[in-house]
Amino acid sequence: MFTGIIEALGTVRDVRQEGTNRHFVIEAPFNGELQIDQSVAHDGVCLTVVALDAAASTHTVTAIDETLQKTNLGTWAVGRQVNLERCLSANGRFDGHIVQGHVDLTATCEAVEDQNGSWLYRFRHETGPGRVTVEKGSICINGVSLTCFNSTDDGFSVAIIPYTYEHTTFQHLRPGDTVNLEFDIVGKYVAKLLGK
Repeated sequence: MFTGIIEALGTVRDVRQEGTNRHFVIEAPFNGELQIDQSVAHDGVCLTVVALDAAASTHTVTAIDETLQKTNLGTWAVGRQVNLERCLSANGRFDGHIVQGHVDLTATCEAVEDQNGSWLYRFRHETGPGRVTVEKGSICINGVSLTCFNSTDDGFSVAIIPYTYEHTTFQHLRPGDTVNLEFDIVGKYVAKLLGK
């Protein structure tokens, strides 16, 4: 389980295709603390560390075809920066919201507005069961726990403070870009119970 509080930015150093699987080699500042078989959220996608290279300060994760089809990982290339979060430790602070690392679908960034001290982002997504946002509710975008507003059936807005902008990939996000969405787990269960 994760909280949507990004620990570090990682950089894709290599991408290798093997059958329908794709291996990503990620350079990250906390690689020296990782272990094989550990779960790490990469842009909100829970992936398992399958290899470590201490000399290069990299770890390798593998995405299967299902993951490549349902997330933006299929577009990742060498040099891309990604948001990273290790799983929550039992004695850790719960600063964000409950994030499973199970992306529901991708969304498109429709607009970015510089508001002279913060940034306003608007996203559009396909409608469907469980794809529910509520005004001032939680949403996870590329692994970042955020509060949504201007919520509609197929879209919402978020506001980004300077710290988040500088320490996540939001600084690189432009209109037309695809992001990973994980809707609030409580909202998804309520929607299922109500048949929404």
